[in-house]
Amino acid sequence: MSKDGAALGLVMMAGGDASGSDPEVHANMQRVKVYRLTNDGQWDDQGTGHITIDYIEGSREIALAVVDEVDNDTLLLHHLTSDNIYKRQEQTLISLKDPEKALDLLLSFQEAKGCLHIWQSLTSLQQKLQSGDPGYELKDLPSLELSTLPSLLKTILECGKKDGTRVAKLISRNQHEFFPKLVDLFRMCENSRNMDHLHMIFRLVKGIILLNDAGIFDKIFSDDFILDIIGALEYDPEVPSVQSHREFVKNQTLNEAIHIGNVSVVSKIRQTYIVGYIKDVILLNALDGPTLSSLNSIIERNKPFVVSVLKDDASFIHDLIARITSSNTSAESKSKLVLFLRELCIISKSLEPKVRSHMSRYLIDVGALNIISDVLQSQDKELFSAGANILGYFVDLHPDLVRTFIANHEENLEGSSLLEFLVQGMVVDSANEMLYQSCLKELLGSSDTTVNHHDVVLRLFFDKHLQKLIDAIASSCAPKGIARSTSGLAGVRTTVEQHSAKPETLLKICELLSFCALHHTNRMKIFFSTNAMEKILTLTHRREKVLVLAGVQFVRIIIGRKDDFLVDRVIKFNLLKPVIKAFDENEGRDNMLQSVVLELLEYIRKENIKPLIEYVAESCWGQLVKFERLQSIMAFKLKIEESAETKQSTSVVDMRMKKADERGADKRQEGYFEDSDRVDSSTPTMHSQEQSIPARKPENADGCSKDKEGPPSPSRSTKNSDGSGEGDGSRGS
Repeated sequence: MSKDGAALGLVMMAGGDASGSDPEVHANMQRVKVYRLTNDGQWDDQGTGHITIDYIEGSREIALAVVDEVDNDTLLLHHLTSDNIYKRQEQTLISLKDPEKALDLLLSFQEAKGCLHIWQSLTSLQQKLQSGDPGYELKDLPSLELSTLPSLLKTILECGKKDGTRVAKLISRNQHEFFPKLVDLFRMCENSRNMDHLHMIFRLVKGIILLNDAGIFDKIFSDDFILDIIGALEYDPEVPSVQSHREFVKNQTLNEAIHIGNVSVVSKIRQTYIVGYIKDVILLNALDGPTLSSLNSIIERNKPFVVSVLKDDASFIHDLIARITSSNTSAESKSKLVLFLRELCIISKSLEPKVRSHMSRYLIDVGALNIISDVLQSQDKELFSAGANILGYFVDLHPDLVRTFIANHEENLEGSSLLEFLVQGMVVDSANEMLYQSCLKELLGSSDTTVNHHDVVLRLFFDKHLQKLIDAIASSCAPKGIARSTSGLAGVRTTVEQHSAKPETLLKICELLSFCALHHTNRMKIFFSTNAMEKILTLTHRREKVLVLAGVQFVRIIIGRKDDFLVDRVIKFNLLKPVIKAFDENEGRDNMLQSVVLELLEYIRKENIKPLIEYVAESCWGQLVKFERLQSIMAFKLKIEESAETKQSTSVVDMRMKKADERGADKRQEGYFEDSDRVDSSTPTMHSQEQSIPARKPENADGCSKDKEGPPSPSRSTKNSDGSGEGDGSRGS
């Protein structure tokens, strides 16, 4: 981390806290509950007390003891052994076996930090026991004097490597005298320019930091000592010239984006910055992993403290927003204030959910979204990125409030709305497309409140912006014949710049389109009535397998909606053809692609989507037949055959039923005439009707009547329903 980078970090953070940890975590005793495993496998509560690890009085042995917090009785006394009988579980539990009493024990700590402290002590001492060097000889440290400085340095460096916990304990035991003496000694040597002793003090301070003890960190990073500690670290014997860390830090602490009146907040900001500077600049190559982690923890613990104090200061938040929006604020100051606002939002993520929600809602209420709308028009990349991050923060916490803002302020705007920014960002800003995609999904997703505003946002997105995402895919990978721009639903020509988007950008766009197809199927149907699906499926022409896979998964979502209209679109635009082609060309090389295509065919088969089964049989089976060895393809083939047999048998049954219906009609017609004849011959009262029926002419031998001249006249026929005729003879007068 450069000095310039550190300076910027302070301006952006303007609220970090480094004091860090609770003092009791680093005291000798930690609060703990003791459990014993009973014979029936249950954990029996033995009581609550305070735990220590120390030498047994009058002995050279080390023991772990728990003393009852009420009556000071000993709940547990366990002699440390070199055997591997200790295990840390989760963050607050340590289990152990006591070989002397044949017991399984469990220690449940009140604080995770206390558990970590005891665990580190246990493992460190156990290593000493295993190596045969428990360090019993270290009873105290040499006094801190100029004459004893070499001896003290040797003790801390050598014993610190063997038993850092013991050395840290000895320093902390007398820290109220140790550190003031160390500072006085440093100042004296610096005034006299005693470089040899200054080099020793540098190594001593570095060694103390590497002890990685939180109690020591609390002391040396306090306002009373931190600048002198940095001063001591200016005299690195391996660096040719003396550094100027103090001067640099002092100058940077004055560079405030906005004045903060709370003294404790300013102290934490300063401490956080200096700890980060020590970590990233001064001792960048000297810190081990555990110490580096501890310093990072100090920084991360300080930030919530700062934000929690600032969020309760309504005048501070109001002043911040007012200064950003003021016309009297210079562009440079406005930029710093927006960066500060971003850092404030980022840090607030570590707060309790209710506290974080309260602060973000207040920021929106006082006009933060108006600021974001303005910032997102900036040509300054850093400022633009800050605006995008802040918007993402608000969308994540309060999507309904952002929807309300869009519905109330942006419905009639062209080219400058938040939706426009998010969509355009997905197309051209590949560095943050995940942020834009996440925001759009959140805004387009379900809403428990502001239903009307949610509908407005959906309408704006689908009417004005969705086509741009579809065209972005077409512009990047469409084959010949696919238009690169189309008319939007609102009648506005939407055109995407002729460029090839990066694969990761195309992937995020396809994922968002799949999200829309899944959650807003009816709205998407308007686009699918054109060749929008065909454009999206051009992803299967790409070389990148991840994009081919995304295209196949999109088709899977479409088919999974079980919508007749969508199935018809798939067939009409031949959308399974590129999927099957990709499967064919893959030839099993990409297991993921093969699995997704096979799952798609399996879904069609199991759901018995007959139009798609027939479509695959007629249009794609030639490419699938060579994969018949695969179980899914074989099952699909059987389904095709079954479907064909069912269709054929259905046709035969339909024909038979049709003919049966026709024969039934003939019989009903014949029955009608027979009934009429019976009625005529058996009803004497109908004599007049009987006389009106003309008598049949005599038939010749072949059944045809003869006229006096010419050939036999054909008999009239009455057609049945199937078109066949039945002669009824010629009737005479």
